Amino acid sequence: MQQCLIKLHHFFILITSVQNRFVTSKLNNIKSKIVLIMKTKISNTRIKRIREQGYSCQTNNEISKLAFGNRFAYQLCTTLLLIGVSFANVTLLSVMLGVAFLSIILPNHLFDYIYNYFLSPIMNLPKLPRRSVQLKFACTMASFFIAGTIYAFVNNYMAAGYILGSILSVVAILVSTLDFCIPSIIFNSITKKKTNNKIVNTIS
Repeated sequence: MQQCLIKLHHFFILITSVQNRFVTSKLNNIKSKIVLIMKTKISNTRIKRIREQGYSCQTNNEISKLAFGNRFAYQLCTTLLLIGVSFANVTLLSVMLGVAFLSIILPNHLFDYIYNYFLSPIMNLPKLPRRSVQLKFACTMASFFIAGTIYAFVNNYMAAGYILGSILSVVAILVSTLDFCIPSIIFNSITKKKTNNKIVNTIS
C-alpha cells in the first residue's frame, strides 16, 4: 500500500512537471508573439501622431518600438479615470489628480516608471525617454479638469462633474487608442512647434 502511494505521488509530480513545462512553453510563445507585434513598424499616421507628442529626435523604427510604452501610461490613466468618473469616486479621482501633478514635475509620467522598470525588461522593449513638454502641458490640462470634476462631485454638482469628467475621458480615450493627443496639438499650435514628418527608417 505504501509503495502504491509513493508511486502515485511520483506520478503526480511527473504530471505536474509536464504540465508546468507545457504552460511555460505556451506562455513563452504568447509572449514572443506579443513582443513581435509590438516591435512591428507602425503606420506613418501613428508615427506622425506620436511625433506631435514631442518625439522629434527618434527615427520611425525607434518610435515603432516605443509606441506600446508611450500608450501604456495613457491607457492606465484612462481606465482609472473612467472608473472614477462613472462611480463619482472622489478618492480615486484625487489619486489621479496626484498622478497628473507628479507627472508634471517628474522627468517622466508616473506610470512610465512602471513600464520602464518592470514591463520593458520583460518584453525586451526599449525604455521610454524623458517625456516632452507636450506631455507636461497635457497633464496640466488634465489636472484642471480632474480638480474641477472633484469639486463638482464634492459639492453635489453631479451633472457638471459628469460633463467635465466625460470631456476629459474622451480626450484620454483618443490618445490611449489612436495616439491622437488633443493637448499636444493645442500646445504645438500655441507655440508654433512643427512636427517633423520626414520618414526616417534608419535604426540608430
